[in-house]
Amino acid sequence: MTRRLLAGAVSAALVLTLAACGGTTKNDSSSSGGGNQSTAQADPNAATKTGVKMAFLPKQLNNPYSDIEVGGGQTALGELKGEYKLVGPNDASASSQVSYINTLIQQQQDVIGIAANDPNAVCPSLNQARTAGIKVVAFDSDAAKDCRDVFINQATTQSIGEQLVKSAASLAGGSGEIAILSATPNATNQNAWIDVVKQELAKPEYANLKLDKIAYGNDDDQKSFQEAQGLLQSFPNLKVIVSPTTVGIAAAARYIDSSNYKGKVAVTGLGTPNQMRQYIKDGTVKEFALWNPADIGYLAAYAGVALASGQITGAEGQKFKAGKLGDYTVGANGEIVLGPPTVFTAQNIDQFNF
Repeated sequence: MTRRLLAGAVSAALVLTLAACGGTTKNDSSSSGGGNQSTAQADPNAATKTGVKMAFLPKQLNNPYSDIEVGGGQTALGELKGEYKLVGPNDASASSQVSYINTLIQQQQDVIGIAANDPNAVCPSLNQARTAGIKVVAFDSDAAKDCRDVFINQATTQSIGEQLVKSAASLAGGSGEIAILSATPNATNQNAWIDVVKQELAKPEYANLKLDKIAYGNDDDQKSFQEAQGLLQSFPNLKVIVSPTTVGIAAAARYIDSSNYKGKVAVTGLGTPNQMRQYIKDGTVKEFALWNPADIGYLAAYAGVALASGQITGAEGQKFKAGKLGDYTVGANGEIVLGPPTVFTAQNIDQFNF
């Protein structure tokens, strides 16, 4: 994972400040996700189409994490001689993406890449798109599996949830109260990770950790800042805030950095190195984790063009090439896993630039 991220950092300087392309990986995912096509329909030797029109629809625009993701998609489509389009809402509400999907159908896009705000709210429109012959690639946050062809997952849900608990336990010294600052209540990926966190906390080795509350900042900076403040006021013995969202972790760190809680309450979760560097440097945050977000968009674009070219259909076991990332294999239910998360600390954070 480190090699991929380092390669992404070098590429970032050449392409976009926030968009990096990773090194080489080989993936043989077999986790859950969605595609419902037949292997017989695919032709792995089919020529890669040029001019493929792929629209990216993130959870919301002007989100630093989403900007990195779609930047990776733009880079990949440039390599593939495709046409890149970016649309999306300014809020991350459950139904905010529906009107954009409908417009993309009218515009006759070849592929829609979507990070779903709600796994079900987008389904009717996505299925209309598929009926119209448009391929659907979910990335980062899945849509219901019957509504898309493949899902690009950052890492396995299990590995992310386990890492969040491992970090929380370490920072709490093995015991004490923790809280979660999530994105929206309906966020597919957030809820899946939190489910794993709960399962991990039920294990004997984490018996001395207590989850006080799950708060929701709606992936809004100010709302997340206020929620972090509220958690600390409501739970005076809180030791760790775990925020599996780049907006939430930065907001929580910013609040603690300027408060009397600095040095007393730890923050961990998922964030980008450039976003969290100052908080690592000044000691507010000891560790956090993430994968290379640009690689998610990059892989989504290559998967989208492979679908549009007929090289894959989303069936388990199908293989395709993803440029600088190497060869990938479609797992069960159409899931394609990028790779495991990396833990960032003061010792390694300056090795990364994204």
